[in-house]
Amino acid sequence: MPVDLKALYPKLINLMLDTVFVVDGHDQIVFVSDACETLLGYRADELTGTSITDYWHPDDLEATRASVHRVMNGQPHVDFRNRYLRKDGGIVHILWSAHWSEEEGVRIGVARDVTALRQAEAELRFLAHHDPLTELTNRSLFNDRLGSGLRAAHRHQSGLALLFLDINDFKGINDVHGHAVGDRVLCTIARRLESCVRDMDTVARMGGDEFTVLLTDIHSADAVSGKVEQILAVMAEPLGAEFGGIGMPSCSIGVACYPADGEDADTLLSHADGDMYRMKKRRSVAG
Repeated sequence: MPVDLKALYPKLINLMLDTVFVVDGHDQIVFVSDACETLLGYRADELTGTSITDYWHPDDLEATRASVHRVMNGQPHVDFRNRYLRKDGGIVHILWSAHWSEEEGVRIGVARDVTALRQAEAELRFLAHHDPLTELTNRSLFNDRLGSGLRAAHRHQSGLALLFLDINDFKGINDVHGHAVGDRVLCTIARRLESCVRDMDTVARMGGDEFTVLLTDIHSADAVSGKVEQILAVMAEPLGAEFGGIGMPSCSIGVACYPADGEDADTLLSHADGDMYRMKKRRSVAG
């Protein structure tokens, strides 16, 4: 006995984990498979007869309109991503494959939830450019921003300052109190440094107990020295009670300014690093 495939099609479509949409030329939903309830939180009968544009994320309207126009002009779109609004107010990221059927006057789309994938991609991008412990910018991204900052400073004839920080006697904290406590101290230092800078500036962990601060659009030496004094004051504040009386380590700060101390990244980094070690040696002699 031959299998009646036409009778099976609705069952097959509603078994799909992805959601199938059929939308007419006026954006009205004429059919949606059962999987839409998992995707958007609506039952199929709640969506049928409504405009699909009601569920588009406002920030994706222009891009989604462009994709629809492309599909309706006979160019299937198999890798379009956008965001939809769920019934519960949440946001879902969707990967689409869509095709316009001229004979029926509808576009057929298959929607896949890629929210978890987008989150994983975002986490990987973050980890590629940030220190996993402190969540500060890492060396790679810092070097990119330093390069961009130097190009902007040259173009606008403005100043730029690079601060190189080393935490004094940090090894003693790890040795006496353990690396877990040392990690918590590093995170505290990171948050304190962030509190001292503007959104346009960058704080990075270069590795171990070394940090850098990039100050852009600087117009005077006083602005740089004032920022160094602010950082030293904030860093001198005692650790909270949760650290059980552990003293906050001091820091040594080296400074390099563009263009006075160098006009390229390597020269500025070398100058700031050298200045930091001079400060550290001076502290050691004084102590």
